[in-house]
Amino acid sequence: MSNDDTVNWVGTWRNQYRSILVITGDTGGRLRGTFRTALGDSAFAGEEAEIMGLHVGACAHFAFGRSAPHGDSVASFTGLLRDGRLETVWHVVSDAAVKPPSPGRPPELIELPWAHAVLTNADTFTRV
Repeated sequence: MSNDDTVNWVGTWRNQYRSILVITGDTGGRLRGTFRTALGDSAFAGEEAEIMGLHVGACAHFAFGRSAPHGDSVASFTGLLRDGRLETVWHVVSDAAVKPPSPGRPPELIELPWAHAVLTNADTFTRV
């Protein structure tokens, strides 16, 4: 599949954690929509984020960001549609987190060093 219009991306997608991706537009190789995480400990919890992305055939990428009281974060998902599933790898980069600065101390907002600022994992989305 090499034509950008061969896959219809528009619709509601849910991952294994029940987070919801809604793609409202997929024309011209661009993706538009929203993402809402189901994970309460995510930097994106409690808000719907506007996504921007692109697609080429069965390959897709979307990203979003958030500036919040607990630090700024960006997320990026890249994946491939196979057998009705969007298999993705994601990266989240956060500049701060609420956590104890050392064992036994109460949690506070701390700036994350680079080695602790990045999370990477994989999600599988299916159409709802």
